[in-house]
Amino acid sequence: MSPRRSRDGGILSTLLLVAANLLVPIAIFVFGKGFFPYKPLLPGLATYGESSVYGEPPKAQFDKLVFMVVDALRSDFVYKANSGFKFTQSLIRDGGALPFTAHATSPTVTMPRLKAITTGSIPSFLDVVLNLDEGDESSSLASQDTWLAQMKRKKKGKLVMYGDDTWLKLFPGMFDRFEGTTSFFVSDFTEVDNNVTRHVPEELERKDWNTLVLHYLGLDHIGHKGGPRSPHMLNKQHEMDGIVKQIYQAIESKDHLKSTLFVVCGDHGMNDAGNHGASSAGETSPALLFLSPKLKKLNKRLRAPLPENPDFQYYDTVEQSDLAPTLAALMGVPISKNNLGATIPDFLPFWSSSEVKAEILMRNADQIMQVAHAAFGQKMYEWSFKEDGKPETDDEKLAAGYMEFEQLYQQVYRGASPDLYQEMIPKAGNWLHEAQSFLSGMASNYDTPQMLLGFGIALSALVLALISSPTLPPIPFSLVTLAYGAMMFASSYVEEEQHFWYWGTTAWFGYLLVRGLNRKTAHPIAHAVSFGVILLAARIIRSWNQTGQKFAGEPDIVTLYLQTSPVLLWCLVGATYFWIQQHLTFGLSSLPIWLSFATSIGLVLAAFTFKVAFVVEDAPELLTEFVKKLLEINFSGGGRELVERARAVFIGLGILMAASLGFMGAKKQISQGQPGVFTALTVLTLFLVTQSRVTDIPLFLLYNLQFRLLLSYVPELKLGEITLSSLLLQYASFFAQGGSNAISSIDLSSAYNGIATYNATFVGILTFLSNWAGPVYWAVATVILLLSKRQHLLSRRRGGEEGNVYKLHVSLMTVFIAAATAAVMGACGVLRDHLFIWTVFSPKYLYVVAWAGGVHLGVNVGMGGLLYWLGVREGSGREKA
Repeated sequence: MSPRRSRDGGILSTLLLVAANLLVPIAIFVFGKGFFPYKPLLPGLATYGESSVYGEPPKAQFDKLVFMVVDALRSDFVYKANSGFKFTQSLIRDGGALPFTAHATSPTVTMPRLKAITTGSIPSFLDVVLNLDEGDESSSLASQDTWLAQMKRKKKGKLVMYGDDTWLKLFPGMFDRFEGTTSFFVSDFTEVDNNVTRHVPEELERKDWNTLVLHYLGLDHIGHKGGPRSPHMLNKQHEMDGIVKQIYQAIESKDHLKSTLFVVCGDHGMNDAGNHGASSAGETSPALLFLSPKLKKLNKRLRAPLPENPDFQYYDTVEQSDLAPTLAALMGVPISKNNLGATIPDFLPFWSSSEVKAEILMRNADQIMQVAHAAFGQKMYEWSFKEDGKPETDDEKLAAGYMEFEQLYQQVYRGASPDLYQEMIPKAGNWLHEAQSFLSGMASNYDTPQMLLGFGIALSALVLALISSPTLPPIPFSLVTLAYGAMMFASSYVEEEQHFWYWGTTAWFGYLLVRGLNRKTAHPIAHAVSFGVILLAARIIRSWNQTGQKFAGEPDIVTLYLQTSPVLLWCLVGATYFWIQQHLTFGLSSLPIWLSFATSIGLVLAAFTFKVAFVVEDAPELLTEFVKKLLEINFSGGGRELVERARAVFIGLGILMAASLGFMGAKKQISQGQPGVFTALTVLTLFLVTQSRVTDIPLFLLYNLQFRLLLSYVPELKLGEITLSSLLLQYASFFAQGGSNAISSIDLSSAYNGIATYNATFVGILTFLSNWAGPVYWAVATVILLLSKRQHLLSRRRGGEEGNVYKLHVSLMTVFIAAATAAVMGACGVLRDHLFIWTVFSPKYLYVVAWAGGVHLGVNVGMGGLLYWLGVREGSGREKA
């Protein structure tokens, strides 16, 4: 083949590879628009005239509402014996509080849960993404009907809100007085709640409001940091119980609050790790309580506390969306137009008349039928025109059931026997819940053609990546890709994906060990020891953090050894920082010795003291007195000092990284004994350690050990084998650091390092880098492996093969990510009616977005390509020298 034809072919394959990588995010966007569409909504505010043609509106039982959300208030936090809610439990026993467990559907994060609570509808799963962007306004409820909008329209008082500023994003312009607090500073347990509580005494004295919303975040933050059994949890429960006592006693004693309904609820719960977002029993079971002295006339004196229940189901269970119609009845306002909730029947005895009780249920049914009509139209009634007159489809059965008890209602309204009312109540309740279940299942109006188009684009990206590859994918790589794609169609495999990567990594390096021995390498003992150590390190890494769904709460190295022995933890942490400092000093050896030593010591010490200060504020139980005394930390506490410490570290790391890359670009060496990319990896490692949980820091020692041993065997590995090793190690390290395919495993603890106010871009980047720290490390370490392989090929004069090193690596990685993206799209499309579509497959799709966009395009292709190019450039400078 002529050089010109070879060059033209190389340009064409490169263009195909670029096209493949551009098509992947396009496919994700197109498929996502069809899979996560906004639901059609009934516009405007409901009025009593629209709701029913029967009777006068039922009389309001309360004229003021205090709505207190305690973020992540799991049911057992309030109801079981070792709870800190002692006063609240006494109210349950006395009848002043009516308790429930509210079922929160997935995704169990704040924004969609508040939408369900205020509208009574089922939010879109896309809200889980919008929940992370505090600058987003597309998720606003300003144009939707909610009980807040109905309370405002009454013009009987102002609307006031203090707490989580998600309310301000959802309801722009709704509140007359407000002060928001950000929900993402998860290290703050105290100030974030004090900023709410300080307004309570003043508001309880005011007479100008009819709705007071309080949203406390501290308990949720404690869960994220230390889990439900954190030593801070009981004190926070006592604090929240004190707020309940303060408000309830004010309602009892102040005349202008006599007719106030006090609601206390969680927006969601939490799992055993303290996180939320998925569908475990703990995450979907928040507490819900209605409190008022007026409730005592219902004669609901219940037992409290209750024995511990592993399913977290205490008292009666209601849907979170049931709050909307229940509040509408109690406050005397129309039910929100898009509501799918059912009025909680426990409150019907407030109205003595059977006709009024029936009217409340009928209004609820009328409103839900309006939603059904918008979805199905008149075809719901086609069954009535058939000869047999029997409904067949679910929507027809819904219409038939409605007509049946509507006839009963009319008889009750016209003064028929009270027995008919007793017959109507269960029928109405059953119909409301059946309608709720059926219409909730219709919440996702998929755009199938759009989904198919996205899937087709992903397949096109896969084909282009295969064509662009200089060689066919190796058989082991192909097997991993095919097995992974097939695995995406099984919910249990998606939930426990970590095992695929753990066992795949072990099998692969075990194969390399056996292959090396069979080939009778020059140093068989050294080969066996090296790969034996790699396998041993892999075994330790996989046991570091339990993850997934089935075994998330099981013992692991962190819980068994590091959390129980802080001395061992800090010995390992100290060893990690010492190793980084030694490598950093060597990596700056071209500088004067005093400068390289002072730079490495100063930067590593700053990073280490920041991490210690962070732990002092974040998890003081993990800190030893020896560490604090050794460093003589004068840490006054508070977020501002942490922000300044983090900024100092980040600025230092940024300057050092820029210097390293600058030396490489200028074809100069910043280190006398190794390429500059090693120094860049060390600087990056220090940053990733800063962004990792303190208990995960020692993992980087194990990563480095595996990397150094692999580097020594690069000459024996083919290019495709290096790529497969990188792929396996990237995914295995993600799960080893506690990652999973559940939204609840996203760690926000380091998302605000160095940030004083919310910034979506910076918070997003830091969140990504802290959760994908392991994959980012291995992506950059792979660049060194590739540069070493290129140097080996150059020394062997392999006919220009060294020019394909990075291209083959990116081609294979693109093949995998395109195949994985297409497989997840296929699973979401084929299984869109599956029971676990919103709890397993949809979160997995969001993780694919992070892997494809963040890890593959951002790190493997973007950052990796830059470092590889600079490494080649620096290498050419060394060769000329």
